[in-house]
Amino acid sequence: MGKIILTGDRPTGKLHVGHYVGSLRRRVEMQDSGEFEKIFIMIADAQALTDNAEHPEKVRENIIEVALDYLAAGLDPSKCTIFIQSQIPELTELTFYYMNLVTVARLHRNPTVKNEIVMRGFEESIPAGFFTYPVSQTSDITAFKATTVPVGEDQLPMLEQAREIVRKFNSVYGEVLVEPVAVVPDNETCKRLPGTDGKAKMSKSLGNCIYLADSAEEVKAKVMNMYTDPNHIKVTDPGTVEGNAVFTYLDAFSKPEHFPKYLPDYNNLEELKDHYRRGGLGDVKIKRFLCAVLEEELAPIRARRAEFAKRIPEVLEMLRQGSIEARATAAATLDEVKAAMRINYFEDDAWVKEQSAKYSAGDAQ
Repeated sequence: MGKIILTGDRPTGKLHVGHYVGSLRRRVEMQDSGEFEKIFIMIADAQALTDNAEHPEKVRENIIEVALDYLAAGLDPSKCTIFIQSQIPELTELTFYYMNLVTVARLHRNPTVKNEIVMRGFEESIPAGFFTYPVSQTSDITAFKATTVPVGEDQLPMLEQAREIVRKFNSVYGEVLVEPVAVVPDNETCKRLPGTDGKAKMSKSLGNCIYLADSAEEVKAKVMNMYTDPNHIKVTDPGTVEGNAVFTYLDAFSKPEHFPKYLPDYNNLEELKDHYRRGGLGDVKIKRFLCAVLEEELAPIRARRAEFAKRIPEVLEMLRQGSIEARATAAATLDEVKAAMRINYFEDDAWVKEQSAKYSAGDAQ
Protein backbone atom coordinates (compact mmCIF):
# COMPACT_ATOMS: atom_id res chain seq x y z
CA MET A 1 0.00 0.00 0.00
CA GLY A 2 1.26 3.47 -0.88
CA LYS A 3 1.36 6.57 1.28
CA ILE A 4 -2.04 8.07 2.11
CA ILE A 5 -2.83 11.48 3.64
CA LEU A 6 -5.82 12.40 5.80
CA THR A 7 -6.20 15.97 7.01
CA GLY A 8 -8.88 18.61 7.33
CA ASP A 9 -10.39 21.58 9.13
CA ARG A 10 -13.41 22.40 11.27
CA PRO A 11 -15.87 24.65 9.38
CA THR A 12 -16.41 27.24 12.11
CA GLY A 13 -15.23 30.16 10.00
CA LYS A 14 -13.24 31.11 6.94
CA LEU A 15 -9.64 29.87 6.94
CA HIS A 16 -6.93 32.34 7.87
CA VAL A 17 -3.22 32.71 7.18
CA GLY A 18 -2.44 30.61 10.25
CA HIS A 19 -4.22 27.68 8.62
CA TYR A 20 -2.41 28.47 5.39
CA VAL A 21 1.17 28.43 6.66
CA GLY A 22 0.43 25.79 9.30
CA SER A 23 -0.99 23.13 7.00
CA LEU A 24 -2.79 24.28 3.86
CA ARG A 25 0.27 25.39 1.92
CA ARG A 26 2.02 22.14 2.80
CA ARG A 27 -1.00 20.09 1.68
CA VAL A 28 -0.82 21.64 -1.77
CA GLU A 29 2.89 20.86 -1.98
CA MET A 30 2.28 17.23 -0.99
CA GLN A 31 -0.64 16.97 -3.42
CA ASP A 32 1.61 18.09 -6.27
CA SER A 33 4.62 16.01 -5.19
CA GLY A 34 3.38 12.74 -6.65
CA GLU A 35 4.56 10.91 -3.49
CA PHE A 36 1.10 9.94 -2.27
CA GLU A 37 -1.29 7.33 -3.54
CA LYS A 38 -4.36 9.06 -2.11
CA ILE A 39 -5.06 12.35 -0.37
CA PHE A 40 -8.25 12.81 1.66
CA ILE A 41 -9.19 16.33 2.78
CA MET A 42 -12.04 16.43 5.29
CA ILE A 43 -14.34 19.30 6.18
CA ALA A 44 -14.89 18.21 9.79
CA ASP A 45 -18.43 19.44 10.39
CA ALA A 46 -19.31 16.63 12.82
CA GLN A 47 -16.33 17.52 15.00
CA ALA A 48 -17.27 21.20 14.79
CA LEU A 49 -20.68 20.32 16.22
CA THR A 50 -19.10 18.90 19.38
CA ASP A 51 -18.84 22.47 20.72
CA ASN A 52 -21.39 24.13 18.43
CA ALA A 53 -24.35 21.75 18.86
CA GLU A 54 -26.69 24.63 19.66
CA HIS A 55 -25.55 26.65 16.67
CA PRO A 56 -25.59 24.28 13.68
CA GLU A 57 -26.16 27.19 11.32
CA LYS A 58 -22.63 28.41 12.13
CA VAL A 59 -21.22 25.12 10.88
CA ARG A 60 -23.57 24.85 7.91
CA GLU A 61 -22.81 28.32 6.56
CA ASN A 62 -19.05 27.72 6.66
CA ILE A 63 -18.99 24.48 4.63
CA ILE A 64 -18.83 26.45 1.38
CA GLU A 65 -16.40 29.00 2.83
CA VAL A 66 -13.88 26.31 3.73
CA ALA A 67 -14.35 24.56 0.37
CA LEU A 68 -13.67 27.85 -1.43
CA ASP A 69 -10.55 28.42 0.67
CA TYR A 70 -9.33 24.92 -0.19
CA LEU A 71 -9.79 25.41 -3.91
CA ALA A 72 -8.37 28.93 -3.85
CA ALA A 73 -5.24 27.76 -2.04
CA GLY A 74 -4.61 25.19 -4.77
CA LEU A 75 -6.18 21.93 -3.64
CA ASP A 76 -7.26 20.10 -6.79
CA PRO A 77 -10.24 17.69 -6.72
CA SER A 78 -8.64 15.72 -9.54
CA LYS A 79 -5.65 15.01 -7.28
CA CYS A 80 -7.33 14.75 -3.86
CA THR A 81 -10.69 13.77 -2.38
CA ILE A 82 -12.43 16.64 -0.58
CA PHE A 83 -15.41 15.48 1.48
CA ILE A 84 -17.77 16.37 4.33
CA GLN A 85 -17.31 14.34 7.51
CA SER A 86 -20.99 14.02 8.47
CA GLN A 87 -21.76 12.37 5.14
CA ILE A 88 -19.65 9.35 6.13
CA PRO A 89 -21.71 7.50 8.81
CA GLU A 90 -19.11 4.73 8.96
CA LEU A 91 -16.89 7.14 10.90
CA THR A 92 -19.44 7.29 13.71
CA GLU A 93 -19.61 3.51 13.95
CA LEU A 94 -15.83 3.19 14.07
CA THR A 95 -15.71 5.81 16.83
CA PHE A 96 -18.15 3.76 18.91
CA TYR A 97 -16.00 0.62 18.64
CA TYR A 98 -12.77 2.50 19.42
CA MET A 99 -14.23 4.00 22.61
CA ASN A 100 -13.84 0.59 24.21
CA LEU A 101 -10.08 0.78 23.64
CA VAL A 102 -9.35 3.98 25.59
CA THR A 103 -10.03 4.94 29.19
CA VAL A 104 -11.62 8.10 30.55
CA ALA A 105 -8.44 8.74 32.54
CA ARG A 106 -6.36 8.65 29.35
CA LEU A 107 -8.68 11.13 27.63
CA HIS A 108 -8.39 13.41 30.66
CA ARG A 109 -4.60 13.40 30.29
CA ASN A 110 -4.59 14.50 26.64
CA PRO A 111 -2.87 17.94 26.70
CA THR A 112 -4.71 19.20 23.63
CA VAL A 113 -8.11 18.29 25.06
CA LYS A 114 -7.21 19.86 28.42
CA ASN A 115 -6.12 23.10 26.77
CA GLU A 116 -9.20 23.28 24.57
CA ILE A 117 -11.49 22.66 27.57
CA VAL A 118 -9.92 25.61 29.40
CA MET A 119 -9.97 27.82 26.31
CA ARG A 120 -13.69 27.19 25.74
CA GLY A 121 -14.57 27.53 29.42
CA PHE A 122 -16.25 24.13 29.62
CA GLU A 123 -14.95 23.38 33.14
CA GLU A 124 -17.31 20.67 34.47
CA SER A 125 -19.81 21.02 31.62
CA ILE A 126 -17.78 19.18 29.00
CA PRO A 127 -19.87 17.83 26.11
CA ALA A 128 -19.19 14.09 25.83
CA GLY A 129 -18.68 14.44 22.09
CA PHE A 130 -15.98 17.05 22.63
CA PHE A 131 -14.31 14.99 25.36
CA THR A 132 -14.04 11.99 23.03
CA TYR A 133 -12.70 14.12 20.16
CA PRO A 134 -9.41 12.13 20.03
CA VAL A 135 -11.36 8.91 19.48
CA SER A 136 -13.36 10.48 16.66
CA GLN A 137 -10.13 11.74 15.12
CA THR A 138 -8.73 8.21 15.27
CA SER A 139 -11.78 7.01 13.37
CA ASP A 140 -11.21 9.63 10.68
CA ILE A 141 -7.55 8.70 10.27
CA THR A 142 -7.93 4.93 10.30
CA ALA A 143 -11.04 4.80 8.08
CA PHE A 144 -8.85 5.92 5.19
CA LYS A 145 -5.78 3.98 6.35
CA ALA A 146 -3.83 7.22 6.42
CA THR A 147 -0.10 6.78 6.74
CA THR A 148 0.57 10.51 6.95
CA VAL A 149 -1.32 13.21 8.88
CA PRO A 150 -0.19 16.84 8.49
CA VAL A 151 -0.88 18.60 11.81
CA GLY A 152 0.07 21.66 13.78
CA GLU A 153 2.39 21.12 16.73
CA ASP A 154 -0.53 21.55 19.16
CA GLN A 155 -2.25 18.52 17.61
CA LEU A 156 0.61 16.07 18.19
CA PRO A 157 -0.92 14.71 21.44
CA MET A 158 -4.11 13.92 19.50
CA LEU A 159 -2.17 11.95 16.91
CA GLU A 160 -0.22 10.10 19.58
CA GLN A 161 -3.49 9.01 21.16
CA ALA A 162 -4.68 7.80 17.75
CA ARG A 163 -1.50 5.74 17.45
CA GLU A 164 -2.17 4.21 20.88
CA ILE A 165 -5.70 3.20 19.87
CA VAL A 166 -4.42 1.68 16.64
CA ARG A 167 -1.84 -0.36 18.52
CA LYS A 168 -4.45 -1.51 21.02
CA PHE A 169 -6.87 -2.56 18.29
CA ASN A 170 -4.22 -4.44 16.35
CA SER A 171 -2.96 -6.23 19.46
CA VAL A 172 -6.47 -7.42 20.37
CA TYR A 173 -8.01 -8.13 16.97
CA GLY A 174 -5.12 -8.53 14.55
CA GLU A 175 -3.17 -6.26 12.21
CA VAL A 176 -5.95 -4.34 10.45
CA LEU A 177 -5.37 -0.66 11.15
CA VAL A 178 -2.48 1.51 9.93
CA GLU A 179 -0.46 3.48 12.48
CA PRO A 180 -0.15 7.06 11.17
CA VAL A 181 2.86 9.38 11.23
CA ALA A 182 2.58 13.13 11.86
CA VAL A 183 4.02 15.76 9.54
CA VAL A 184 4.52 19.19 11.12
CA PRO A 185 5.56 22.42 9.34
CA ASP A 186 9.30 22.54 8.76
CA ASN A 187 9.37 26.30 9.41
CA GLU A 188 9.35 26.72 13.21
CA THR A 189 7.30 29.92 12.95
CA CYS A 190 4.65 28.24 10.84
CA LYS A 191 3.92 25.70 13.55
CA ARG A 192 1.82 28.25 15.41
CA LEU A 193 1.37 31.66 13.79
CA PRO A 194 0.15 34.19 16.38
CA GLY A 195 -2.77 36.55 15.99
CA THR A 196 -2.22 40.09 14.73
CA ASP A 197 -2.48 41.26 18.36
CA GLY A 198 0.49 39.09 19.32
CA LYS A 199 -1.63 36.57 21.20
CA ALA A 200 -0.66 32.92 20.91
CA LYS A 201 -3.49 31.88 18.63
CA MET A 202 -5.63 33.39 15.92
CA SER A 203 -9.29 33.41 16.87
CA LYS A 204 -12.36 34.73 15.12
CA SER A 205 -13.80 35.79 18.48
CA LEU A 206 -10.68 37.82 19.26
CA GLY A 207 -10.75 39.53 15.87
CA ASN A 208 -7.03 38.91 15.37
CA CYS A 209 -7.11 36.92 12.12
CA ILE A 210 -6.06 37.70 8.57
CA TYR A 211 -8.36 35.59 6.40
CA LEU A 212 -7.50 34.17 3.00
CA ALA A 213 -10.70 35.84 1.75
CA ASP A 214 -9.74 39.31 3.05
CA SER A 215 -9.40 42.11 0.50
CA ALA A 216 -6.06 43.87 0.02
CA GLU A 217 -7.47 46.84 1.94
CA GLU A 218 -8.53 44.63 4.86
CA VAL A 219 -5.13 42.95 5.01
CA LYS A 220 -3.37 46.33 4.96
CA ALA A 221 -5.55 47.70 7.76
CA LYS A 222 -4.88 44.65 9.93
CA VAL A 223 -1.13 44.73 9.31
CA MET A 224 -0.85 48.45 10.06
CA ASN A 225 -2.54 47.83 13.41
CA MET A 226 -0.43 44.76 14.15
CA TYR A 227 1.29 44.26 17.49
CA THR A 228 5.03 45.03 17.50
CA ASP A 229 7.29 45.98 20.43
CA PRO A 230 5.47 48.19 22.99
CA ASN A 231 8.80 49.68 24.07
CA HIS A 232 9.75 50.71 20.54
CA ILE A 233 8.13 54.12 20.82
CA LYS A 234 10.49 56.25 18.72
CA VAL A 235 12.22 55.25 15.51
CA THR A 236 15.59 55.66 17.22
CA ASP A 237 14.66 53.24 20.02
CA PRO A 238 16.19 49.74 19.89
CA GLY A 239 13.46 47.20 19.15
CA THR A 240 12.76 43.62 20.11
CA VAL A 241 12.19 41.07 17.35
CA GLU A 242 11.23 38.11 19.53
CA GLY A 243 7.48 38.11 20.22
CA ASN A 244 7.01 40.89 17.66
CA ALA A 245 4.13 39.72 15.46
CA VAL A 246 5.32 41.62 12.37
CA PHE A 247 8.65 39.82 12.36
CA THR A 248 6.96 36.51 13.15
CA TYR A 249 4.84 36.93 10.01
CA LEU A 250 7.91 37.89 8.00
CA ASP A 251 9.60 34.69 9.22
CA ALA A 252 6.62 32.75 7.86
CA PHE A 253 6.06 34.57 4.56
CA SER A 254 9.11 36.53 3.40
CA LYS A 255 11.55 35.13 0.84
CA PRO A 256 14.97 36.38 -0.29
CA GLU A 257 13.52 37.60 -3.59
CA HIS A 258 11.14 39.95 -1.78
CA PHE A 259 13.95 42.24 -0.64
CA PRO A 260 15.20 43.56 -4.02
CA LYS A 261 11.58 44.09 -5.06
CA TYR A 262 10.13 45.75 -1.97
CA LEU A 263 12.97 46.67 0.41
CA PRO A 264 16.25 46.96 -1.56
CA ASP A 265 18.12 48.60 1.33
CA TYR A 266 18.41 45.13 2.89
CA ASN A 267 19.74 41.87 1.50
CA ASN A 268 17.71 39.59 3.73
CA LEU A 269 15.50 39.31 6.80
CA GLU A 270 18.40 38.98 9.20
CA GLU A 271 19.76 42.37 8.14
CA LEU A 272 16.32 43.89 8.70
CA LYS A 273 16.09 42.33 12.17
CA ASP A 274 19.58 43.56 13.10
CA HIS A 275 18.70 47.13 12.13
CA TYR A 276 15.48 46.99 14.16
CA ARG A 277 17.36 45.70 17.19
CA ARG A 278 19.94 48.53 16.91
CA GLY A 279 17.31 51.21 16.53
CA GLY A 280 16.69 53.62 13.67
CA LEU A 281 14.03 51.53 11.93
CA GLY A 282 10.37 52.41 12.32
CA ASP A 283 7.44 50.03 12.64
CA VAL A 284 5.62 51.61 9.69
CA LYS A 285 8.43 50.67 7.30
CA ILE A 286 8.47 47.01 8.28
CA LYS A 287 4.67 46.87 8.24
CA ARG A 288 4.57 48.24 4.69
CA PHE A 289 7.09 45.58 3.70
CA LEU A 290 4.92 42.89 5.28
CA CYS A 291 1.89 44.24 3.39
CA ALA A 292 3.76 43.84 0.10
CA VAL A 293 4.92 40.32 1.01
CA LEU A 294 1.43 39.19 2.05
CA GLU A 295 -0.20 40.73 -1.00
CA GLU A 296 2.14 38.81 -3.32
CA GLU A 297 1.12 35.56 -1.59
CA LEU A 298 -2.58 36.26 -1.08
CA ALA A 299 -3.57 38.09 -4.29
CA PRO A 300 -3.61 34.92 -6.47
CA ILE A 301 -5.53 33.05 -3.77
CA ARG A 302 -8.06 35.87 -3.52
CA ALA A 303 -8.53 35.92 -7.30
CA ARG A 304 -9.06 32.15 -7.53
CA ARG A 305 -11.53 32.28 -4.66
CA ALA A 306 -13.59 34.93 -6.43
CA GLU A 307 -13.75 32.76 -9.55
CA PHE A 308 -14.82 29.63 -7.67
CA ALA A 309 -17.45 31.66 -5.80
CA LYS A 310 -19.18 32.20 -9.15
CA ARG A 311 -19.49 28.41 -9.60
CA ILE A 312 -21.11 27.25 -6.35
CA PRO A 313 -23.16 24.42 -7.97
CA GLU A 314 -19.86 22.94 -9.23
CA VAL A 315 -18.30 23.31 -5.77
CA LEU A 316 -21.25 21.50 -4.17
CA GLU A 317 -21.08 18.72 -6.74
CA MET A 318 -17.36 18.36 -6.05
CA LEU A 319 -18.15 17.93 -2.34
CA ARG A 320 -20.92 15.43 -3.10
CA GLN A 321 -18.73 13.28 -5.33
CA GLY A 322 -15.85 13.49 -2.87
CA SER A 323 -18.13 12.34 -0.07
CA ILE A 324 -19.35 9.38 -2.14
CA GLU A 325 -15.76 8.31 -2.85
CA ALA A 326 -14.69 8.79 0.77
CA ARG A 327 -17.65 6.80 2.05
CA ALA A 328 -16.78 3.84 -0.17
CA THR A 329 -13.25 3.79 1.27
CA ALA A 330 -14.47 4.11 4.87
CA ALA A 331 -17.06 1.35 4.33
CA ALA A 332 -14.37 -1.05 3.14
CA THR A 333 -12.30 -0.36 6.27
CA LEU A 334 -15.35 -0.79 8.50
CA ASP A 335 -15.98 -4.20 6.91
CA GLU A 336 -12.42 -5.24 7.80
CA VAL A 337 -12.80 -3.92 11.36
CA LYS A 338 -16.08 -5.77 11.92
CA ALA A 339 -14.62 -8.97 10.51
CA ALA A 340 -11.64 -8.68 12.85
CA MET A 341 -13.98 -8.06 15.80
CA ARG A 342 -16.11 -11.08 14.80
CA ILE A 343 -19.29 -9.01 14.46
CA ASN A 344 -19.76 -9.44 10.72
CA TYR A 345 -22.31 -12.21 11.34
CA PHE A 346 -24.21 -12.33 8.07
CA GLU A 347 -21.22 -11.65 5.85
CA ASP A 348 -19.27 -14.56 7.37
CA ASP A 349 -20.50 -17.55 5.34
CA ALA A 350 -18.28 -19.97 7.28
CA TRP A 351 -19.80 -18.86 10.60
CA VAL A 352 -23.37 -19.12 9.24
CA LYS A 353 -22.71 -22.66 8.01
CA GLU A 354 -20.99 -23.58 11.27
CA GLN A 355 -23.95 -22.38 13.34
CA SER A 356 -26.44 -24.10 11.07
CA ALA A 357 -24.56 -27.39 11.34
CA LYS A 358 -24.12 -26.99 15.10
CA TYR A 359 -27.78 -26.51 15.87
CA SER A 360 -28.91 -29.03 13.28
CA ALA A 361 -26.71 -31.62 15.01
CA GLY A 362 -28.25 -30.63 18.33
CA ASP A 363 -31.77 -31.18 17.01
CA ALA A 364 -30.77 -34.60 15.67
CA GLN A 365 -29.65 -35.70 19.14
